[in-house]
Amino acid sequence: MDGCEKDHGEETEMKSIIQTERECYICKTPYCEDHHIFGAANRKNSETYGLKVWLCPEHHRGKYSPHFDQVLDGELKQMAQEKFLETHTFDEWLEIS
Repeated sequence: MDGCEKDHGEETEMKSIIQTERECYICKTPYCEDHHIFGAANRKNSETYGLKVWLCPEHHRGKYSPHFDQVLDGELKQMAQEKFLETHTFDEWLEIS
């Protein structure tokens, strides 16, 4: 099951402050999985504040995914911070990051 479908095949709405289109953020492929930009202890904050993007399986779990590519991971984190700060304060950012 990918991040864009429910168990029974219905699409779900992923909350993202970064994307509105259901396509890979990198290659624009329509088949996608949701990627929490901040994982581990901050995964819930990614969910709550929409700090997520859609990625195709290759860009989500492959060699050039943010899980293995530190440059891409840093770029996504920087972009998430910039988008968050459009509507929140820096102090609020420090509380969730």
